[in-house]
This record gives sequence, structure tokens and C-alpha cells, in this order.
Amino acid sequence: MNNNKKVRIRFAPSPTGYMHVGNFRSALYGYLFAKKNNGDFILRIEDTDRKRQVEGALEKIIEIINWADFSYQEGVFIENGKIIQKGEYGPYIQSERLAIYKEHAQKLLDNGTAYYCFCTEEELSKMREEQISQKKPPMYDRRCLHLSKEEVEEKKAKSMPYVIRQKINTEGITAYDDMIRGHIEFKNEILDDQILIKSDGYPTYNFANVVDDHLMQISHVFRGEEYVSSTPKYIQLYQNFGWEIPEVAHLPLLLNSDKSKLSKRQGDVSVEDYIKNGYLKEAIINFVVLLGWNLGDGSTQEIFSLKELENIFDVQRIHKAGAIFDLKKLDWINAQYIKKLSIDDLYEKSLPFFQEKDFYKSWSTKHGAWSSAQKEEYLKKVLTVEQERLVKLSEVGEADKFFFLEADKIIVSADDMRWKENSDEDTRANLEKSKNVLGDISDEDWTLENIEKLLLEAAGDKRGDLLFPLRAALTGEKKSPSPFQVSWVLGKEETLKRIDRAMENCK
Repeated sequence: MNNNKKVRIRFAPSPTGYMHVGNFRSALYGYLFAKKNNGDFILRIEDTDRKRQVEGALEKIIEIINWADFSYQEGVFIENGKIIQKGEYGPYIQSERLAIYKEHAQKLLDNGTAYYCFCTEEELSKMREEQISQKKPPMYDRRCLHLSKEEVEEKKAKSMPYVIRQKINTEGITAYDDMIRGHIEFKNEILDDQILIKSDGYPTYNFANVVDDHLMQISHVFRGEEYVSSTPKYIQLYQNFGWEIPEVAHLPLLLNSDKSKLSKRQGDVSVEDYIKNGYLKEAIINFVVLLGWNLGDGSTQEIFSLKELENIFDVQRIHKAGAIFDLKKLDWINAQYIKKLSIDDLYEKSLPFFQEKDFYKSWSTKHGAWSSAQKEEYLKKVLTVEQERLVKLSEVGEADKFFFLEADKIIVSADDMRWKENSDEDTRANLEKSKNVLGDISDEDWTLENIEKLLLEAAGDKRGDLLFPLRAALTGEKKSPSPFQVSWVLGKEETLKRIDRAMENCK
């Protein structure tokens, strides 16, 4: 390949469902490579599989690319709610390029590197069964290759369904240099005469991607490892047309923890799933880039911003071996990003998740007299307490539902509040002491620092005696944030109300 040729990378998904993390990784790696090399990143839509198309999937693809901030200036866009295309190499939606594929298939028919095939599904199925029974690899036996021109025209005149197949060069080898895997060779005798144009007139992916990549001047192709064995057929297509072959990089498989291939049947594998589950965009991108790549040179760095990746990404650092999809790693990365958020950003990103929760809806209704500013202030206090422990935004409030309950819903017994061998009288006395300390703090001085300072002073060297029953009284839980934090979030009035209720259980 000409090293002076401009880098042009395409991301070409099919609108057949949600964005699989594997497709997202292909987009990410291609985008980063284009950015690193001052190249173009292009969004092309491969919609030739008409049976599997899902309504709205095309829009979802574009939304995810925009959500991830993969900036591009060529391809398919949404503007003012409409699908539009920009660029000098369009159309960028394959179903609008059928005449182009027909024209190029005819060129192959004319030069003898493609042929009509009229075999029925029944014939093909029987053929495969016979080959398998004879312990031969199932592949097309070329029975239509030697049809005369007259026979072909006769069958077409009878409107017999047909496909157009590639005539593979079955002698010698086809070799190529993979940017990740190095030199790869295939014996041509094992290659099948693949279908180029289906009976419905639509091209197969295997044909359309070659034609489009050439006509759109794509310089480098990033795709999954599963296409390693198909690449020799693509190369022969380029050779049959007399075209220059782009550089290719086959990305490692994504694997479950048991080393099986990551699939939709084994849980959430779409980017949308992870967004809905409360993972931050920055964390998802950071996690996905590490699924087969690292900085190398002994670096232990694992947290990268997209801008940073645009400068440091190196295709030579992509691994050959499959990458384990480790959710614990994603959780850890997400928690790191949550910790870095300002409380304002955390509130903005968390509010939609709060609004989906029944305990929040109930609390919000009961506090209908509160202004939106008061509710925002309260949630920000809750988030300040939770931020260090949050793994996903979807978890907000889940471990601390007592913040959203009324005092009479906090169920706590004398035993729940008992510190070691203390009596009920001891527990009540300590709750009384906490009440007096907290009751003396003015609303203006109701700060986390003041609450902690004054309670610790009152506790002296008997912190457990004072703080254990107070925490239980305020939360009704065996595990919770500190009583200083809980008091601060609840506010003076609610805190004293909960202490009063708890004291009634220590008579």
C-alpha cells in the first residue's frame, strides 16, 4: 500500500439491533487510528441483510457514535430528526447503491471471475449433506460454473431464481499482512465460491464491503477476528478488479470469563445496556479500549480520557489473543470516574436514575411542598455521602433508602441499638445525649464538620456507646454511613424526630 495515501477509516455497522460492544470496539479503534494519523473517520451503513433489520436501529447507531464523541464529517448523520448523508463518495447506505453493485458484478461476469448459479436451497442442502457424510468440507461444488451462455440465458428467460458467485482461483495460495497478526497465508483450494449477489438482487456483505471500500478510498479496515478466513476471498476480488488492497487489522475476540465467545445469549452485551445500567460514557470507552490493547512499555496506567487516547493509541499494541470481558474491571473503572465527578455533574447524571426508583418517587411526592432547589440540595447531600462507594449510577440511593423514608418507617428495636452489654437505660441515655448535642446546633451551623466535632467531643473515649445507637436510630440498618453524615443529610428536624421515635423503644 502507498504509505503517502490519506488514512480513511470506515465504521460500517448493520442496523440489525443494538450496538454490540464488539462493534463499538471496532468503531473506537478505527476512530482512534484515524485521529492519530490525521485521517478521516466515516460512518457507512451496511443494510443489505433486509431480513434482520430492526426499525430504529440506524438512528440508534448514529446516536451512540455521537454519544461517544466520535467526531466525523462524512457518511450518515441525523440532522433535525432526519437521516442525511454527507460526502463525495456517497451514497453511504448500501441499499441505495444497488446499481453500483450490479455494475461491478457484471464486470466480474464479463472477465470470467464470477458466474450465475441457479441451484435451489434443496439442491444445496443435499450437496452439503453428501459432503459431510463423505467427511469433506461443505462447500459449493461448482456445478453451475460450466453452464454455457445459452443455458444461462435459457434459465434466466424462464425466470429461474439465481445468485452470482465468485469464481475462486483454487490454485496456489493467497497471502496478506495483517497489522496485528503479521503474515497470513491460505491455500486457495480450501476457499469456497462465495455468493456475491443474492437472488433478491442485494449484494452480500462479502461483496459490497469490497466494492464500497475501494470506491470510498478506504485505506485501513478494522474488523473482527472472525473475518481472518474470509479475507483471502476479498483479496481475490480486489485482484479480479485490479484494485489496490487496503491494510487490514483483525481484532481479537471478546471472551467471557470461561473463555467462551461473548454473545447476546450470555447477558448484556450492548452499549445501550451498559448506559442504562449506570456506567459513564468515559468509563465504557476506557474499558472497551483495554479489551485487546494496552499502553505497553511496562506502563501500569489504566485510566485514559478519549482525548488522551487520540494521541497515544498505537495499533501495534493491539493483542492477538482473545480479550476477557471482565465486568469487575468495568465496575472498578466506572467507580474511578464517579469519584472524579463534581457533585453538580454527579447530580445531573444521577437524577434520571433516581427518578426511576419507587422510593424516590414516594419521597418526592411527600415533599411536594419543597422547591426543586431544595430537592436538588438534598440529593446532592445524599450523593456526597454515597460518591466514594458508588460503582454504578443505577445504584444511587439503593444502599441508603433510609434517606427517603419518613421517621415512622424506620423500624429499630432496643436490641438493634444496643452497644455491647449496655442496658436499655444506657441506650436511652446515650440517645438523649445525642439529641441534646444536635438540638443545640443552629440551622446555620448544621454542617458535617460541626456535627462530627460536637458528637465526638460529647462521646469522649466512649464513642461506641454514643454513636452506635445513634446510627441505628437514624437508619434502622446494621450497615450505613456514619451518624455524622446521616444527620447532616437528614437535617436537624428529621434527625431529632428519628431519635425521639427510637427512644420510645428503650423504655
